[in-house]
Amino acid sequence: MPTDLPFDEVLSTTRAVRRRLDLDRPVDPAVIDECLQLALQAPSGSNSQRWHFIVLTDPEVRRPIAELYRRSAGPYLDQRGAGAATGPQRRVHDSARYLHDVIDRVPALVIPCLQGRPSGDNQAGFFGSILPAAWSFCLALRSRGLGSVWTTLHLAYEREAAEVLGIPDDVTQAALLPVAYTIGTDFKPAARKPLDEVRSFNGWATVADQDR
Repeated sequence: MPTDLPFDEVLSTTRAVRRRLDLDRPVDPAVIDECLQLALQAPSGSNSQRWHFIVLTDPEVRRPIAELYRRSAGPYLDQRGAGAATGPQRRVHDSARYLHDVIDRVPALVIPCLQGRPSGDNQAGFFGSILPAAWSFCLALRSRGLGSVWTTLHLAYEREAAEVLGIPDDVTQAALLPVAYTIGTDFKPAARKPLDEVRSFNGWATVADQDR
């Protein structure tokens, strides 16, 4: 069931959840379906709705996908960790390393897919037909006391994942979303740059430009 969180709070507190995923609490597939039903209201190019969401709940099916994620994430995290400073970067790295270690234990993995393959001249339009729906799914999870984190590292082995799951060659995987109830629901807005630094009217302008 949805929580009583105001809509703006859902938007401002849907975080990348890794350490606070509850690995021991089962997730009812019916709750995932509720969230996906809302996700299907998202826009898609030409209203084509060429999306497909693969929900992995069987541990034996999750395991090989988790291993593909680890195969890509391990070297990536090793490289990034060597240069990670203290503070926020270090915390993000440690959190990502935790997910690497436990991803096979997350109760559900969801893979948003889109019929077709992206072409060089229409990457934005192609992924714009699946990413809004996938993010709506993440927001719906938050409103029900669940969390996720947007991951893409397994896509280095997209073909191998497709073979495991029987995904046709003309279908593109867009992400891998670990899904679980969260340990606590007291998420806060994250630190972000001031709006004035990232917004300009009627054309590109930096803060320095606008101060002139």
